[in-house]
Amino acid sequence: MSSTSSPAETVSSRRWLALGLIAAAQFMVIMDTSIIGVALPEMQADLGFTPEGLSWVFNAYVVAFGGLLLLGGRLSDLFGARRIFSIGWGLLAVGSVMAGLADGVAVELAGRAVQGAGSALIAPAALTLLFTIFGATPKELTKALALYGAAAPAGGTAGVFLGGVLTEYASWPWVFFINLPLAAVVLLLTPSVMPKGMTRSGSLDLAGAVTVTAGLAAVVFAIVRAPEVGWVSASTLVTGVAGLALLVLFVVFQARRREPLMRLGILKAPNLAAANVAQFMLGAAWIPMFFFVNLYLQQVVGLGAFASGAALLPLTVTIMVGMVGAAPRLIARFGPKAMTVSGLATLSVGLVWLSFIQPDGSFVRDVLPASLVAAAGMAMAFIPSLGLALTAAAPEEGGLASGIVSTSYQIGSALGLALMTAVASAFGADRVGDAVSQTEGWSAGLLGAAGTAALGALLAVAWLRRPQVPDEAVQETSDAVA
Repeated sequence: MSSTSSPAETVSSRRWLALGLIAAAQFMVIMDTSIIGVALPEMQADLGFTPEGLSWVFNAYVVAFGGLLLLGGRLSDLFGARRIFSIGWGLLAVGSVMAGLADGVAVELAGRAVQGAGSALIAPAALTLLFTIFGATPKELTKALALYGAAAPAGGTAGVFLGGVLTEYASWPWVFFINLPLAAVVLLLTPSVMPKGMTRSGSLDLAGAVTVTAGLAAVVFAIVRAPEVGWVSASTLVTGVAGLALLVLFVVFQARRREPLMRLGILKAPNLAAANVAQFMLGAAWIPMFFFVNLYLQQVVGLGAFASGAALLPLTVTIMVGMVGAAPRLIARFGPKAMTVSGLATLSVGLVWLSFIQPDGSFVRDVLPASLVAAAGMAMAFIPSLGLALTAAAPEEGGLASGIVSTSYQIGSALGLALMTAVASAFGADRVGDAVSQTEGWSAGLLGAAGTAALGALLAVAWLRRPQVPDEAVQETSDAVA
């Protein structure tokens, strides 16, 4: 193993500028999942998306992101985190140009997939760089992790607001072009402020990366198209079975390879599998809600893109304040299992409440109070389930655990959105211009998401165990996040 970095680099005054770039990476990765929400109706009109196909503007990004996260972490280990960090930003910029200039569905989805691939390189490399720079000083590492964590809800909030502003006062392509100035700044500064990091010899599990990404994409595609072509049609069954077969093949590859993309034995660590299930269910319940509420506010309530984005600010601010402020203290008092269960249950309650939306409804009456309840549930459940997943594995496999839990949430988001979109379409959401049918369809989809969150709460009750860590460690972790 060799290292081209020096202690002087990691303790220099430039480390805080480096942290700014790392936080910018977390900010951008999350913003790119939320910024497109309010732009979807205009994209649908301009590019000719069907109601079912529209969800792929989100899914193309998330499937590529989630499917390639483990590969991104492996590449960082082999070739150096700084190099992979820069390559990821370059891919994100290329994908943003493709998506912004797209004049049809195929190019738009290809651009979103390239964006997702870039983010899959950025995210694990950024966390590796953070530990390289600040790991030698525990006090500074705590501050760095807190700032890095806060960048996620900030990115979600900025995405909702900027998506509305750009769609209303410029045009929908600018929700992609906005990435370019930040990417240019990061690429310019990275060589001078980031350590090169460590490299090591080893092999890439390209077969594993290809099979898991293709398998997930096939399963999601089958679910999305099922309402259009039939749930038991040859197309749905063949595509779905092919996707499942690829996922089984991925597991076989991992079991046999000496250097797999994901060591299967890690899932035996206490709480790791259960916490990943909780993260999967959170993504599967939360993202459909965000998707349907955006469409409801614009296509039924009649809000413009800017007003719709502004209307969702209370929801995202609630999440940010809850995650950074309230959740760590509640975890320290009640424990991560209790907070994961109660958060999922609260999210389910908020989604059931949202399902009562009316075709003659309003934001204040039909969306605001219920969305705040759902946001509070998300804030309560996300941090403890994430923490359980990251602390369940041995320290030397912390990076792998981080990649697995990120993958669980992102793929849960994609599959949940695909399934709930199919449910909504089956109940009338695909009848554009018919407010009553659309509302009934989105209501059905929200009830499906509520059931997903409730099932997640039940699974957390049954599978999660109280973590075997000293109370002092829990308190220190909570104080660090707070």
